[in-house]
Amino acid sequence: MSWPAPEQDRQYLEEVFQRTREAIHDLRQAKHTIGEIESTGEAADGMIRATADGGGSIRKLKINPRALRLDTVALGREVTRAIQAAQEDSARRAQEILDGVTARVGALPEPLDERLIEHRVEAVARELYSGGL
Repeated sequence: MSWPAPEQDRQYLEEVFQRTREAIHDLRQAKHTIGEIESTGEAADGMIRATADGGGSIRKLKINPRALRLDTVALGREVTRAIQAAQEDSARRAQEILDGVTARVGALPEPLDERLIEHRVEAVARELYSGGL
């Protein structure tokens, strides 16, 4: 890792804090947007409709009375198809939102850790031993 020069530490940290605040804002916005997702899946020629939220939970299931003419196995299969279609669409839409946020969050600078302190102490020690300070 390349370290900022000591005189740039403050500027570097301010930039890290600002970009971190922006990332947190973006993540919160993504969470809110995903929470507003409502995806619908249909089966049995539209007689069965399922609605899933951004997390994939089923919020609504509507079955047209005509769909009840299907035998229980066929009805179960069609209900499952509608639910899966809603959940798949919900997952796809949520992933699109997350992909956009991940690209921005992934561009954050590498966090500073104990290696920076170690680097600074070693630099000061080198200067002391070389007579620079």
